[in-house]
Amino acid sequence: MPAPSPSLDWDGYAERWSRSHGGYDPRTASPVVRGWLRLSFRIGSALIRAGVRSPNAVTAAGLLLAAAVPMTALGGRRAAVAGAVLVLLSAVADSVDGVLAVVTGRASRLGQVWDSAADRLSEAAWMTAFWLLGAPAWLAVGGTGLMWLHEYLRARATVAGMSGIGTVTVAERPTRVLLAIFGLLAAAAVPAGATAALVVTAVLGITGLVQLVIAVRKALTPDR
Repeated sequence: MPAPSPSLDWDGYAERWSRSHGGYDPRTASPVVRGWLRLSFRIGSALIRAGVRSPNAVTAAGLLLAAAVPMTALGGRRAAVAGAVLVLLSAVADSVDGVLAVVTGRASRLGQVWDSAADRLSEAAWMTAFWLLGAPAWLAVGGTGLMWLHEYLRARATVAGMSGIGTVTVAERPTRVLLAIFGLLAAAAVPAGATAALVVTAVLGITGLVQLVIAVRKALTPDR
């Protein structure tokens, strides 16, 4: 386990983050993803200076925020704006817990499992909110399944011998977060907003899954 490094700079953090994410360097990511990770790094560093050093506590806080998203949907369409804010805060916590784990030297395999489980439960909570806001149940269930299948396929491929993450698809976690946020805002604005958001989620989910299947097949097919 790396030694605690409260003064770790962005480049040092990016190198350690890369080693725990299949070698993918966040410094080469798209401007949106790179900017998001840099913002998370700054927030995490500020929390460490304030004395917050438990990644699991931040993971739990993020999960609780996500679990409250469907509750806002019970208040009707206008309350969906509050749900969008909760998704954003939950997503920030989801990124910041990784910062704390890396910078303080508390990253662990068990922590990665808890973090992944929290992500899947959070996504299910978002989809539940869309259903409560009027989207068809089958679309909500399907959207959740596509998100989960995406991560399950990548995890199984890694166990089977695929090095790295295979490929960066159009349906990665940051995309799902943005879809949830803007989808909830759309649901607050127009009656069909929730359904439209899940349709877009399904289209990107299927596209991303196809991209990942191709990458996994290429990575695990022996050269002839």
